[in-house]
Amino acid sequence: MSANNDIPVPAPLVKVTRGAITESRHRGHVVAVDGDGRVVALLGAPETVSFLRSACKPQQAVPLVASGAAARFRLDDKELALACASHNGEPAHTQTALSMLRKIGLDASALRCGPQEPYSEEAAESLRERGEEPDALHNNCSGKHAGMLALAVHMGAPVEEYERPEHPVQLEVARAVARFAGLPVEDIAVGVDGCAVPTFGVTVRAMALMAVRLVAPEAAWDGATKQACRRLVAAMLAHPEMVEGDGELDTELMRAGRGRLVSKVGAEGVYTASVLPSERWPRGLGLAFKLEDGDRKDRARPPVAVECLRQLGVLDDADVRALGKFSGETLKNHRGDEVGEVRADFELERFD
Repeated sequence: MSANNDIPVPAPLVKVTRGAITESRHRGHVVAVDGDGRVVALLGAPETVSFLRSACKPQQAVPLVASGAAARFRLDDKELALACASHNGEPAHTQTALSMLRKIGLDASALRCGPQEPYSEEAAESLRERGEEPDALHNNCSGKHAGMLALAVHMGAPVEEYERPEHPVQLEVARAVARFAGLPVEDIAVGVDGCAVPTFGVTVRAMALMAVRLVAPEAAWDGATKQACRRLVAAMLAHPEMVEGDGELDTELMRAGRGRLVSKVGAEGVYTASVLPSERWPRGLGLAFKLEDGDRKDRARPPVAVECLRQLGVLDDADVRALGKFSGETLKNHRGDEVGEVRADFELERFD
């Protein structure tokens, strides 16, 4: 921290070099906690508060399963994985979101997330070639919203304005997020996410705690919540392609991890990973970081995520090689000459 304790001091995490010069740096805050909530690694100021954005979609989906709504509407693992997703808007994603809506007797017009051009360039180009405009199904949050609508129908709550903070669905979601974060609901900052539902502001440390509790729920929690965590984790691991998309960070990290971790990105440089209990981490591990500059071009988050997981012993050298495209970037000029690189450059402070 600086002399002014209100201003968190971020740690350098990624350096961008051009020739012999470090041209730019991406800084941020990193923390990892074990299943007992004990900090095992950090950099920067983990008490920094930021919005979780899409990093908490799995926790937002817990009431969908714990309430019995998922079972009532026979949502399968692919659909539950999409409820946790920031997907690419590919046909497999939009069709799955539509399947969820049809199971609850609704259609795409019920979605309040707004239209969004698919993140997938191929899917976006396909729409343009057909002369079609993107709709709410293409929104990366359409699975989350379809899940919220399922919860609304199951609760007997209005499906209109289900995105409003005072709606019974959002009140239930807020209680779930607070439980995972270990905080009273009233102590959590609330903003409006890009898809119009509430988003929650907590410390980076609380983000890590939320991540580990997804794979290692508290013993005192009720059975329905514990089972919901297990079901959602299993769904994401079984269908990583639904959580983001082929070639994307979340999907490829989960594939490389082969059942060892759940990966979840959030907007503005937020990232969380939930490491399942193992010999190294018997009570699981939660990793969270926030990049101070928001990483809008997403060039810093992948190498930071891979390097953190490597240093924590979650990924081995073979895994890192398989994830080569995410470990850094070679910079080229307009002629194709190699002129620099983007690489993670940090050492976690360890307490384990």
